Amino acid sequence: MRSTRLTLSALALPLLLGAAPVLAQSPAATPAPARPGAPTPAPTPAPAAGAAVENPVVARVNGEEIRLADVHAAVQTLPPELRGAPGPMLFPLVVDQLVAQKAIVSAARAEKLDQDPVVKDAMRRAEEEQLQQALLRRAVAPALTDEALRKRYDAEIAGKPGEEEIHARHILVKTEEEARAALAEARTPKADFAEIAKKRSTGPGTEQGGDLGFFKRSDMVPEFAEAAFALKPGEISAAPVKTAFGWHVIKVEERRQAPVPSFEEAHDQLRQAAFEEAVNEAVEKYQATATIERFNADGSPREAQPATPAPKP
Repeated sequence: MRSTRLTLSALALPLLLGAAPVLAQSPAATPAPARPGAPTPAPTPAPAAGAAVENPVVARVNGEEIRLADVHAAVQTLPPELRGAPGPMLFPLVVDQLVAQKAIVSAARAEKLDQDPVVKDAMRRAEEEQLQQALLRRAVAPALTDEALRKRYDAEIAGKPGEEEIHARHILVKTEEEARAALAEARTPKADFAEIAKKRSTGPGTEQGGDLGFFKRSDMVPEFAEAAFALKPGEISAAPVKTAFGWHVIKVEERRQAPVPSFEEAHDQLRQAAFEEAVNEAVEKYQATATIERFNADGSPREAQPATPAPKP
């Protein structure tokens, strides 16, 4: 008999062997190639009318069935490199895992662990989480279709000018004193900002003379972006700029309008924005239709909060 420990480790075997993906059908449906001169096997009898051939039983544990669909569902939870293993190799290993799991669950129920208050609470929480996810998935699905995302692209991006970008360099140091010294040097006649950055800066792009390339306002922390986007090409910041990273001296090289991204380039950003918006709308909708009572941490009634007056037209 194969032990559960052996089965668990064997699931990694296809990855180590570099197996090619072959899991399009049940291994039982793939006949072995006949050897030359070998007798032709008798055809498999046709299943009786009404037999569940599309989702057959592949194992039973204490009378509880495990079907082929359960195997396919379990395979989908494996890492991608294991999902691509050959079916004849992966199938028995996954069945072994499902059998072990069923046996453990059966033993736990026999010992009435499903009635344990801690276990029951954990099961309730898991059920509620699955219900939440299922409802939200259904609620947001219409907003994530290709058609919906293209409409969002046309409304928010297509035909509009590209976002402004600037090409800048910076000198990043730890203290304001160091930054002011770097700024004074950068403002001397014929000073080479890039060379000063190579000598003094400790930040990104130091080896390239503090070059940050082109970036949008949203790409940088607010303090840095505000100072940088206030400068014209060739200008250096009038004073050092402090951020969470240290003290910066900034020089803007160029300004331009970024090209408008294609739908494909903007797809992931559009999808994320649509997802967040749809989830927030769904949560607000379901909360608005629920009867909600709030209490303090000690269980006492919370004082009613005054309603926020509606804005005047």
